Amino acid sequence: MLKKLKPIFVENSKIPVILSYLAPITIGAIALFPFVFARGKISETTRTHETIHFQQQLETFVLGFYAIYLWDYVKARLSGLKGKEAYYLLRAEKEAYINEKFKEYPAQRKRWAWLRR
Repeated sequence: MLKKLKPIFVENSKIPVILSYLAPITIGAIALFPFVFARGKISETTRTHETIHFQQQLETFVLGFYAIYLWDYVKARLSGLKGKEAYYLLRAEKEAYINEKFKEYPAQRKRWAWLRR
């Protein structure tokens, strides 16, 4: 049932621009359940990346995703990593970046894959 839910993609949004002021990286797109907001046109790679995050959010009832994401980020920063380094080591981001080139990945990914790392 959860696999059938799809994100709502919003192109040319100001939300990634605004949130970039708070983030350690420039945000091109962001999944905020049930939407994916992008600065411009959404590439296939970005679509796959953000769909993976959408599925991660579903698995943890959305708020759980943000709690785990924040916990991983704080833990990485406390270990001495800078903002951008910490971001790329987050479990959610690792799964999304590793698999974003595989268009079919969201349809065949295993539940909780990102938390098994």
